[in-house]
Amino acid sequence: MRTKGETATGLDLVFETHADSLRRARVGLVCHPASVDARLRHASDIFAARDDVRLAALFGPQHGYLGNTQDNMIEWSGFTHPQLGIPVYSLYGEHRKPAPDMLAGLDVLVCDLMDVGTRVYTFIWTLCLCLEACAEVGVPMVVLDRPNPIGGELVEGNVLDPCVRSFVGLHPIPMRHGLTPGEVALFVNDTAGIGCDLHVVPMRGWRRTMLFSDTGLPWVLPSPNMPTQDTALVYPGTVAFEGANVSEGRGTTRPFELIGAPWLDAAALAESMNSRGLPGVFLRPAWFEPVFHKGAHEICGGVQIHVTDEQAFKPYLTGLALLQDCRNQSPADFAWKQPPYEYEFEKLPIDLIIGDPAVRRGIEDNVPLEQLENAWRPGLQAFCERKAKYHLYE
Repeated sequence: MRTKGETATGLDLVFETHADSLRRARVGLVCHPASVDARLRHASDIFAARDDVRLAALFGPQHGYLGNTQDNMIEWSGFTHPQLGIPVYSLYGEHRKPAPDMLAGLDVLVCDLMDVGTRVYTFIWTLCLCLEACAEVGVPMVVLDRPNPIGGELVEGNVLDPCVRSFVGLHPIPMRHGLTPGEVALFVNDTAGIGCDLHVVPMRGWRRTMLFSDTGLPWVLPSPNMPTQDTALVYPGTVAFEGANVSEGRGTTRPFELIGAPWLDAAALAESMNSRGLPGVFLRPAWFEPVFHKGAHEICGGVQIHVTDEQAFKPYLTGLALLQDCRNQSPADFAWKQPPYEYEFEKLPIDLIIGDPAVRRGIEDNVPLEQLENAWRPGLQAFCERKAKYHLYE
């Protein structure tokens, strides 16, 4: 049973629990627009306002420190913060991992990134690359924990095959991983043998059964196409459409909830999907005209995903089914996108996203979804047993 309450994030608590260890420290801060406390104060403002620490550098992930780069694979350059006069380093451009000179002179690197509980969302991999960089130069790292907005109990999907390791999957976890950012850091730091001097500031009042709507916290877009909590819930499935020539709804007000293409029959697609009896979801015929990205300024036929039962809903399985039905409706029009994708120039983007070429081949061969699910179940179970050691919350 889900519980409602007021959740305090690591940012809300850091100077209550870690003030002594941060006192007089030169701090680097990895953050983005969603790095806010319960009163919507940004982490950079909180750290900069204190007399007992020195905020010396800022770091931003994909989509920019300001959250202004709209699409994937748009690099951004660092700059000097106009008010604070300190460097803002880009971790999505020439560097995805902090270079030693970026960490020089820092006493600690603090990371406060909102994640959405999905393997391909790159902020957890920025976090893990920061762990590596800090371990290499001997700088301690503090992770300010935040909720997994789609919960910490439900997991889904195949565990990443190392043959398609990339920036959307650096370590073997499934698509819906059920971990908080702090738990990801603990898991990867230990299981990958990174050995960073890592400290996690846990949340207060968060339970694994909670979705973001249960926390009492304000939602701030962690990236431009993650506008709502509803987006995060469907994202583990529909992010796969980044690997196909079907629009994932970018350029609309409902990215990842709207799926379609100019050549798709909306009514037929909704009927085929709803006839599958997928749990916790209803797909409504929909037509939309993206203002940018795939299908821009064309009327796309497709579906809108309506989650009817958040606990029963299987976003990843629903996304694979939708890929299969789009492909089956018009095989001549459907195509997998070609490289490059997220700094990978040879492998198919869909394989990097799904995390196992065998699953993509299963979609192409119309393998029943139950068969695909059964194939990845042992690996998923092993992951669940392994990750439990790093849980910080009941």
